[in-house]
Amino acid sequence: MVRAMQLESLKWDAAGLVTVVVQDASSGEIRMLAHANLEALRATFDTGFAHFYSRSRQSLWCKGESSGHRLKVQQVWVDCDGDAVVYLAEPDGPSCHTNRETCFFTRARGPGEIEVDAKYHAAAALPALWQELLERRASPATKSYTRSLLDAGPAKISAKIEEEAEELSRALQGESDERVASEAADVLYHVLVGLLSRGLSLRDVERELARRSGVSGLVEKASRAPKA
Repeated sequence: MVRAMQLESLKWDAAGLVTVVVQDASSGEIRMLAHANLEALRATFDTGFAHFYSRSRQSLWCKGESSGHRLKVQQVWVDCDGDAVVYLAEPDGPSCHTNRETCFFTRARGPGEIEVDAKYHAAAALPALWQELLERRASPATKSYTRSLLDAGPAKISAKIEEEAEELSRALQGESDERVASEAADVLYHVLVGLLSRGLSLRDVERELARRSGVSGLVEKASRAPKA
């Protein structure tokens, strides 16, 4: 059921603001957190780019207005209490003022133990795996299976994808759920290595999946150009 809601009816705090979480529309990564007033939300809808309200400067601002690293907002979601929103956005470059991809690269490992991670940031499983593959690419082949596959080239990687896909197919037909999940993970891993070998990235696949979102599979297949 669709329930109509006016922006004015959000639960603004005493300063007339709501919390804004910016989430990567493709990967799901949290890019940053800021605040917005009614004017900032309206500007976001009017321009298609993320606008916020700066509590320190007491003024409206557009992300990337000085750095060029803008956030193209695709969807805006409101939480159940109406006091916070999510911008699903496509980032154009880093989202943190430190030039990191996201603002969340300081890790709390326990009480009194907080440290800046030099390589990684908060990420879901697949983006985190992709980052790890990028790191393994620079490792010696004797210590990294990923590096050994990249050195072996597309033929070897393709053969491994076929092998793992066959094992997944067999698991789907009669093995345990645990085996199915395990074999599916093997397929995904080798597919990502294949992308890396071609100079493509996980984001390229995420964008393609986003392009197909809401489109019938039959319609999408019919729209493809015939293979040579």
